[in-house]
Amino acid sequence: MMMRAWIRRLSLVVLFASGLLLSAQNWTLGPWTRVSNDPITSPRGNGWESAGTFNPAVILHKGKLVMLYRAQDKLGTSRLGYAESVDGSHFTRASQPVLSPEADYEKGGGVEDPRLVKFGDTYYLTYTGYNKKDAQLCLARSKDLLHWQRQGVILPAYKGRWNVKWTKSGAIVPEKINDKYWMYFLGTSADKTDQTGLAYSPDLLHWTEATDAPVLPRRAGRFDSRVVEPGPPPIVTKDGIVLVYNGADDNLVYRTAIAVFDRKDPRKLLWRSEQPVFFPEKSWEKIGQVPNVIFVEGMARHRDRYLFYYGAADKYVGVAEVPMIP
Repeated sequence: MMMRAWIRRLSLVVLFASGLLLSAQNWTLGPWTRVSNDPITSPRGNGWESAGTFNPAVILHKGKLVMLYRAQDKLGTSRLGYAESVDGSHFTRASQPVLSPEADYEKGGGVEDPRLVKFGDTYYLTYTGYNKKDAQLCLARSKDLLHWQRQGVILPAYKGRWNVKWTKSGAIVPEKINDKYWMYFLGTSADKTDQTGLAYSPDLLHWTEATDAPVLPRRAGRFDSRVVEPGPPPIVTKDGIVLVYNGADDNLVYRTAIAVFDRKDPRKLLWRSEQPVFFPEKSWEKIGQVPNVIFVEGMARHRDRYLFYYGAADKYVGVAEVPMIP
């Protein structure tokens, strides 16, 4: 009897693992295809977006795709620009930024690398506040994506459990799990590498780290040996929480990969890419302010596909498409 029960449990584990692997392979074997062979935004003018327009967040709002992108001037200060699109690849950009450095934790460096998620009728924006000394994960909220109310630093630098330096890149899970909000984030560990951690919150404003170690650690000698950084807000599926992440090797070449976490326990890693699914190929992805960078940060569902928006070489925005998870 005990042997039969053990075999039955083993069979269930194998079936579950096979289903999860098939679901994950739908992402890794997609394929990821560039929608455009050229950037969809580029630097312009001599002002606030003259050095780079990159690392975008994208979300659906009133039938249009809205992009908030990091715009950098020639002094290195970053602001968030606003753009709209109907088809997902042609964007009309506003003439002025919607978020500029004002708080002490932003002055000098600026507001960087946004992610967007919506709960109820409110949009929540995570971003990096950089004051030329510290980078810290911050939050703002809005009803219309144009007017933002700062909520301050939500994960301060130097005060983490394993992340002992900077904090960045808050990718909030777009639904509550176990009556909590969850967020994957980047922290810098004691060995000076950047890895992915997890925090939870009762209200989206007050966050507590969920683990004593990274939930998605770096892998020595691999494409993600130096940096493991969350991309867009995760996609919650029946098989798990799909997190697109950005991995950098020891030469700081950035590529895209996938991790899947447990649907009921966001701390539990179930599956992870052995190889990157997307990487720099075009000249404008290899040459720019920082060479050899594809940094996926925005995602939107559009018809029967997902559109992924990425910063290229810290200078441009590109877009790729992936078939919908069945």
